[in-house]
Amino acid sequence: MTKAILTKKYVQSQRMAPPLHGKSPLLKVLQEDELRGRDVLGVKDLTAKEILLILEVAQLLKANKFDDTQTLFARGQTLAMLFEKPSLRTRVTFEAGMIQLGGSAINLEGKLGERECIPDVARNLDRWLDGIMARVFDHKTLLGLAEYASIPVISGLCEIEHPCQAMADFLTIQEHKGTVSGVKIAYVGDGNNVANSLALTAAKLGSDFTIACPDGYGPHPELWKHALADAAISGANLTITTDPAEAVTGADAVYTDTWVSMGQESEYAERTKVFADYQVNKLLMSKAGAESIVMHCLPAHRGYEITDEVIDGAQSVVFDQAENRLHAQKAILSLVL
Repeated sequence: MTKAILTKKYVQSQRMAPPLHGKSPLLKVLQEDELRGRDVLGVKDLTAKEILLILEVAQLLKANKFDDTQTLFARGQTLAMLFEKPSLRTRVTFEAGMIQLGGSAINLEGKLGERECIPDVARNLDRWLDGIMARVFDHKTLLGLAEYASIPVISGLCEIEHPCQAMADFLTIQEHKGTVSGVKIAYVGDGNNVANSLALTAAKLGSDFTIACPDGYGPHPELWKHALADAAISGANLTITTDPAEAVTGADAVYTDTWVSMGQESEYAERTKVFADYQVNKLLMSKAGAESIVMHCLPAHRGYEITDEVIDGAQSVVFDQAENRLHAQKAILSLVL
């Protein structure tokens, strides 16, 4: 066990939510939470109780976003934002989130481990800052940062999970459907990092989750196995099918994402052929019904995985999701820093 891991355990036991003036509706929740000082590397490592806590805090922060006497939970703290991959939503929402919580953020770009080894990067940032958010190609990079830094490490995305996106998505579902328990979610497309995190979150919270994807493009096998184990406890139903129409029939939410993730550009021609029948369009949405909401984590490749008339239509909550990245990530920051 490294010194950083031992130190992290000490930090977890010592960190407390910063005191605020007045009576914040969040203060009691934040002082009692068990996430203080913790890493958030994936949904797999969170309990259902912890996910619901994140959603609760996100709702309260969103409701009080203009009252800085109630929401300055990162006052005096600084977050390092490490980007190996391009970003619009992750960069803007984490930086804006830190500012709105009374803190600040430093943006760093480039491939980690090339100019300087990951353990040394982690140990330097650990001495200067209060937290690390990393958007990386390889989950092992996140694990390396977490091992050698005693400060919290938050995943802004890796190749197997996108936990912050899932928190924003379930916050959006809760807002539009009134609950997450028992909600039927249909995901149409590639079994990528977003699909993995959605499946894991649904399994823990008791939401039904069906993914429609071509053979060979399903979710991560080990994470799916983990989700099935959680579903057996929560009562969620998890299904994989190759038929998009079957997946969306009766769905409360229809979700899609790009067919070609960052790092898969060489597969573009092949993937656009394989996924041609997995487009979320008006015909497919007619099978879901008028009450179903349409979701996409963005950026969208209009005319491929989703059509203009659907993403811009009355059922779309895509930009609610984008907004909720801010509130969900502010909740995570408030709970772990």
